[in-house]
Amino acid sequence: MNSFQLLMDGFATALTPINLIYALIGVTLGTLVGVLPGIGPAMTVALLLPITFSVPPASAFIMFAGIYYGGMYGGSTTSILLNTPGESSSMITALEGNKMAKRGRAAQALATAAIGSFVAGTIATGLLVVAAPLVVDFAISFGPEDYFALAILAFTAVSSVLSRSVVRGLASLGVGLVIGLIGIDQQTGQARLTMGVPQLLDGIDVVIVAVGLFALGEVLYVASRLRHGEPEVIPVGRPFLGRSDWSRSWRPWLRGTALGFPFGALPGGGAEIPTFLSYTAEKRLARGIAREEFGKGAIEGVAGPEAANNASAAGTLVPLLTLGLPTSATAAILLAAFQQYGLQPGPQLFDHNPALVWGMIASLFIGNTMLLVLNLPLAPLWARVLHIPRPYLYSGIVLFAALGVYALNSSWVDMVILYVLGMLGFAMRRFGLPIAPAVIGLILGPMAEVQLRRALAIGAGDVTVLVKSPIAVTLLVISLLALFTPLIRKVAARRDA
Repeated sequence: MNSFQLLMDGFATALTPINLIYALIGVTLGTLVGVLPGIGPAMTVALLLPITFSVPPASAFIMFAGIYYGGMYGGSTTSILLNTPGESSSMITALEGNKMAKRGRAAQALATAAIGSFVAGTIATGLLVVAAPLVVDFAISFGPEDYFALAILAFTAVSSVLSRSVVRGLASLGVGLVIGLIGIDQQTGQARLTMGVPQLLDGIDVVIVAVGLFALGEVLYVASRLRHGEPEVIPVGRPFLGRSDWSRSWRPWLRGTALGFPFGALPGGGAEIPTFLSYTAEKRLARGIAREEFGKGAIEGVAGPEAANNASAAGTLVPLLTLGLPTSATAAILLAAFQQYGLQPGPQLFDHNPALVWGMIASLFIGNTMLLVLNLPLAPLWARVLHIPRPYLYSGIVLFAALGVYALNSSWVDMVILYVLGMLGFAMRRFGLPIAPAVIGLILGPMAEVQLRRALAIGAGDVTVLVKSPIAVTLLVISLLALFTPLIRKVAARRDA
């Protein structure tokens, strides 16, 4: 069965009334959290994990996918109206978007961001349909040593790219790996790092870790930096684009899509790099009036980065669904969601659960259309959301996180672990340690350990079995480059200085 037929089957799944409702809930929540500063799609998915046990897997992932895309959409609103990015990937949008708003062109900035996000998301999702089966066919040939090398690549790339320093990234990764060791060793049956607590013999539930580090830790960090007084929100009317705005926006939309999708699929690529590259490219390509407006509110500086931002979201799903490899914080939480349902993303997921995978992909097209309808006419409403008092907002999130985690097992031990991890997440943010490597280390660490032991068992203990596969060697070489390239750049910069 070809990809087109599978996609049509996916639409049959996604277009059922109940799944359409979940898609609408997802994109609405995603836009809402994208608008609010300090709350991103990763936190929202983490908060919803405990309460989706009773939801069918296909419906849950359709909702999570809507949250992911919606968060990418909503982040532009707060960047443009407040000059405060809701997500790190929206930082570049704030450079020109807020200046456009101050010049009385907030409606045009919001419109080019919304329409560009729709165009990029639709094209990138189409590329996902084409690329995913090709990667699955390639991944079928992977052996244990290849999967171990793939995990190493994820560890090094995420630790070096998603953090301001390699040392801090690796330190965060180490925290996640240690948490992943807690529980009973599956091969020897020995308890590890349980400290005599019976509830820890099964390990720490990944949902508790995700909620604690992401949601609770993030809320405590943001709340500790609350400023007194309401932020000034620039008023906005109905978003629209004039003929000149259309002609200046469509090329940046396409160029941003071309940059965002491949970077999203790379381990550690994320959305930050392609949005920056898109902004740089548009600035260099600008001519005439556009060149004069850069730095003062050029529409190209909003259109290109927003397209790159949303295209990268679809790119992120390629390695996640086909290899089980998360390349961003939100992808790591989505991987935890799969594991919550007893599913492991990879080639077998496409064979054993095609309705879930293709239903989720089809829902991205549907959610993208829903988001365009929500964002264009309702932009003034999203702007009012920014007036919610921050103390009420963040205290509500803490309460919701606690109730969700307690509902998992009705265990006070889970509550203690949640707040310990919340304080750990706050401390990591306070001292500049990124959260994403810790979560990825927790999720992929046990898998890497199992694949390492399998490879060594096949090779009768011979360590060279790890470098006998061309795929494994290639992945390990890329891992070394990802690890040492930032260090080499710093040394070169110091010499030039």
